[in-house]
Amino acid sequence: MASDPSDPQRSDPPRAPIVAPIDSSGGPYAILIVDDEEGIRESLELTLGDDYRVFTARNAQEGLEILEREPIALVIADQVLPGMTGVEFLEKVIERRPTAIRMMLTGYADVASIVRAVNEGRIYRYIPKPWEPEELRVNVRRALESYSLATENASLAAALRDANERLRQENLYLRREVERRYAFENLIGSSPAILRVFEVMEKVAQTDATVLLTGETGTGKDLVARAIHYAGARKNARFVAQNCGALPDTLLESELFGHKRGAFTGAHEDKKGLFELAHGGTIFLDEIGETNPGMQVRLLRVLQDGEIRPLGASDVRKVNVRVIAATNRDLRKMVQDGGFREDLYYRLRVVEIGIPPLRERREDIPALAHHFLEDAIARMGRQIKGFTNAAMDRLVAHQWSGNVRELENEIERIVALAGDADTINVDMLSEHVRGRPAQDESPDSAETESSDMTAAVDDLKRKLIRQALEDTGSKSKAAERLGIPRQSLQKMMKRLGMKDAGAD
Repeated sequence: MASDPSDPQRSDPPRAPIVAPIDSSGGPYAILIVDDEEGIRESLELTLGDDYRVFTARNAQEGLEILEREPIALVIADQVLPGMTGVEFLEKVIERRPTAIRMMLTGYADVASIVRAVNEGRIYRYIPKPWEPEELRVNVRRALESYSLATENASLAAALRDANERLRQENLYLRREVERRYAFENLIGSSPAILRVFEVMEKVAQTDATVLLTGETGTGKDLVARAIHYAGARKNARFVAQNCGALPDTLLESELFGHKRGAFTGAHEDKKGLFELAHGGTIFLDEIGETNPGMQVRLLRVLQDGEIRPLGASDVRKVNVRVIAATNRDLRKMVQDGGFREDLYYRLRVVEIGIPPLRERREDIPALAHHFLEDAIARMGRQIKGFTNAAMDRLVAHQWSGNVRELENEIERIVALAGDADTINVDMLSEHVRGRPAQDESPDSAETESSDMTAAVDDLKRKLIRQALEDTGSKSKAAERLGIPRQSLQKMMKRLGMKDAGAD
């Protein structure tokens, strides 16, 4: 028979060692005891006070006041309280501190009351009077361990929600940055050749038509493909790219169409291909002319039926993907020579866009050079203001066999080696761009060649300036199109002997 816990003369047996849980601050948990009998309150405080911070209240109102100001983790309330029932009090506890564990004391064996307390007060455990102190300590410790776990889980869930929201915001920001970077208005060039390209791009971007981009290496086919994607209805879906000449045949097939586990040595798990990953978006197949006949057949099936079959799979999967392909090879000649399937060729060139080489759009070189300069000095922290006229003349006159990519690399190299220079001059250009004469050339022949080159460059400048003035009708707008300050345009016109070098 258990002794009466309210009897101050009772003698408790020795305590079994119990490790009490602690709160997140490293201190003991706070427990609230609500009972109108002083002996019960004192007995509970004596039993639990060594391990926890114990607060006591004579009635429900005092208990609610303590609950408002203290971080209570566990509430122990009598079933019968002055002014309201224990169940009603615990319902108010739920409203004020829903995470607190609730336990109830009772001296009655009223099953209906117990059921109501469990359902409405949502109590963790029912404690009958009288109780065994050690059993009570164990129950309280387990209750607070449950509270600690629930609190930790809630904290982790909140942290996960915050991390997901930050990730969502970062993804949204990055997507907007990508859209801004590849927006049509950020494409550089005002020459007739590139303006024709822009015009076709704007029209085809609003459709799902398959596009074939042709042009020499370095002309910016990847940039054009991304601009078409981000200007169209698929911009919120993925854009994925694959260089078809960069992987062996088997790996390329796996990369594009995916594979099942065990399809080949090293296939330890299922893998989705780029066509599946790009579902709803765009896939860019660069160097399409490097594919073998077997791969061409599989690509033709995707374009015709919208179906793919992963390596090692027996079923086909439907995909909804826009295809943009690119090549620096003459696919028409490859078809004639039997190196490329004719049916795939016509499937790819629903709309063909030829990107002109840089030497056919020299009037765009100043604007491109300034753009690459601004980008490079921002990344490298230089203070370069621009180019000398002689340096820009050399850039415009160079053949640029590597096209825009070669120009970008040249500017980046110059900025990297510029030191504290504030202007790019001819001596800072690469030797092949400067056009330095060979060792066996005589000084006279080098001087003549240099003179001829200068005259050719001046003629080209006159042509570009006249064209810009005719198109814009204003020196300010012409200078903006040419990518140079208005004052520089006036000085250049005066040096070249062009009329109306003064006012607009």
